[in-house]
This record gives sequence, structure tokens and C-alpha cells, in this order.
Amino acid sequence: MHEMRVSERSRHVPGTVTRSYGRNVRYLAITFAAATIALSAAIAVGPKSNADPQPPSNDQIMRPLPAIVPKSTGWTPKFPYPYDQTRNRVTPADIQAEGEMCQWYNAQYQILNDQIGRLQFNRISPNGADSDYGVESIQPQFDMVIANIDRSLDFLGPRAQALTQSQDFAGDNYFPIYEGQAFYGLWQELSNVGNGIKVRQADWFTGPSYLRMKRSASEIHRSHVCDQ
Repeated sequence: MHEMRVSERSRHVPGTVTRSYGRNVRYLAITFAAATIALSAAIAVGPKSNADPQPPSNDQIMRPLPAIVPKSTGWTPKFPYPYDQTRNRVTPADIQAEGEMCQWYNAQYQILNDQIGRLQFNRISPNGADSDYGVESIQPQFDMVIANIDRSLDFLGPRAQALTQSQDFAGDNYFPIYEGQAFYGLWQELSNVGNGIKVRQADWFTGPSYLRMKRSASEIHRSHVCDQ
């Protein structure tokens, strides 16, 4: 039997940024945030037309997200090889948890990702600093994005943690259900991103967790696990 291993994920610990990083830190913050908002805008507007489209405004992106209320759908889990070998270890609770996380993913992941990217971009001041939340009324955006992250974590947390984790012959953990690892990683890294923003960490510091969150989300998207 082929069994999948789950790579260990480490949570970053909030830290401080010393002045010795100087301009390099500010440059990294600007570069990362600019790339993030450019990617978010490209996804939002779709294929390029003859006239260059304008990215969505703050008012279009920054909005409260409603709580997800799970409902009955036609979704069923997938068992591509080698997950067909661990199908007997997938429980009804696994199927329910992943199906409900798919409802959140399909409805809210992309807009929440866009909101995080836009906030990280907007909070950069003309001098390159990204810790001044008084820049262009960033505080209301900050409050809204954090509320949306917290609401998403409240929904994802119990379901991600309910997924069955088994051990292989080497004692390493793996998820028997297809893309269980990706959902678990998305929840974990979104939590790291939210914690970093709450304590006003610089964009370059929360950036690695944000990129890992996006990578997990990309795995979910490319796998079509949430397709019905």
C-alpha cells in the first residue's frame, strides 16, 4: 500500500524588525505587496482585453463576508491513485468536514485572498514603511479583513482538525482523504497570517505564511477536489 506523508508545518513566531534591515526590508515589503496585488487584480479581471482593465477598487474588495452556513450539496469526495488505497480509512466525518470546507473555499477563499493582498499593499506608506496603520484610513480595512479572517478560521478550524490523520510505517502522519493535507495547511497558514497582521508584523514577515496559504489553495484548485 502506498501511503502519503504529511510534511511538518511550523508556525512562525511573532518577532520584531530591527532597524538594521533598513532599506532592504522596505524594498522587500514593497516588492512582495506589489506582486501580490498585481496577481490578485489579474485573477479578478480575467483574460486581458484590448483595453487594459482597471483593478477593483478598495470598496469593491473590502467588504464584510457573511458566515458560511453549510447546506446539502451534490459534492462527493474523490479517490484518485494512491488515495484509492486509503479509502477504507476515510470516515463519514472526514467527508462531511471536507465537503463543508469546499463550500467555504468556493464561496469565499478568492475574495479573502484578494482582501489580504490589498491590505498588505495599501498599508505601505510613501517612504516604504508598512507598519503605519494610519495611512489612508487603513484601520477600517484592517478591522474588516481581520474580522473576515477570524470568521473563516472559526469555520475552518473545527473541520480541518476533525480530519483523520493516520501514521505510515515510519510513524509519519498523513491524511487518508484526498487534499486533506492541503485544507489543513490552508487553515494553519491563514491562522498564521491573521496572527501576524493582528500584531502589526511587517508585510515581509507575514509574507511566507501568506505564500504557503496560497500554495495550499492552489493545490485545492488544481485538484478539482471541490468540483461537483
